[in-house]
Amino acid sequence: MPKVVASSQPPSFSRGSRGHRVSTTLAEINIIPLVDVMLVLLIIFMVTAPMLQRGVEVKLPVAVRSTEISSDRLFVDVPLTYQKDRKVYIKKEAIRVDFLGERIRQLMLERTDKQVFLRMDNKLTIQDQMDVFDRLKEAGVQNVGIPTRLPGEQ
Repeated sequence: MPKVVASSQPPSFSRGSRGHRVSTTLAEINIIPLVDVMLVLLIIFMVTAPMLQRGVEVKLPVAVRSTEISSDRLFVDVPLTYQKDRKVYIKKEAIRVDFLGERIRQLMLERTDKQVFLRMDNKLTIQDQMDVFDRLKEAGVQNVGIPTRLPGEQ
């Protein structure tokens, strides 16, 4: 919008009816390009956010007669990399197996059911399973479930 600025010099033309000069200032910000950039960034984040939310890759063993588990249960995920780094995952948080008992004990304080589901990769050995199983029992877990998947299920 044009802004009226008072002239410091007297008018030099004969009619003298105009004593003010009209000029535009660059103090106004054009927000249309800013909005365009923000919308593009919003779309980029909306597209990439679901790709970043990946869990731990665990291939469950197959069982013909398996039942559905409610989603409010506590899961301990043991991926195939457990044999190398001795880490398990609780709610996508990596924990060394040495500290698993204490972490489970903390999580069990506010729970009424002392049940944990142990999701292990099907390539791990029984000894790996027993190591994690013992840590859970030391933490006071009463029941440890081992979920499976149906044949043909991903």
